[in-house]
Amino acid sequence: QVLLVESGGGLAQPGGSLRLSCAASTSIFSANVMGWYRQAPGNERETVAIIRGGSMTNYADSVKGRFTVSRDNAKNTVYLQMNSLKPEDTAVYFCRLALGGNDYWGQGTQVTVSS
Repeated sequence: QVLLVESGGGLAQPGGSLRLSCAASTSIFSANVMGWYRQAPGNERETVAIIRGGSMTNYADSVKGRFTVSRDNAKNTVYLQMNSLKPEDTAVYFCRLALGGNDYWGQGTQVTVSS
């Protein structure tokens, strides 16, 4: 059983920053996809930022230039640096790991952007 543990969520003011972390209980070196998704109340889950293979990144248009996804294979951890936060970034953020034909998800961490 692979576990993903997210941390770093919380309350931020508009224009502020947060950094999310997702630590995996297994090696992520061979991950096909690892990254971040979010779901706001009443909305479907959407892709925020992912890393495909070793280093190819994809971002939602709404976060390009503000969010950065990165990984540390030595720590089996993926990060999401979120800058210039907006109220519409408010959501539960989920970490995903696609590895060996399986999909694993974290439990989610709440991000709230409000003044």
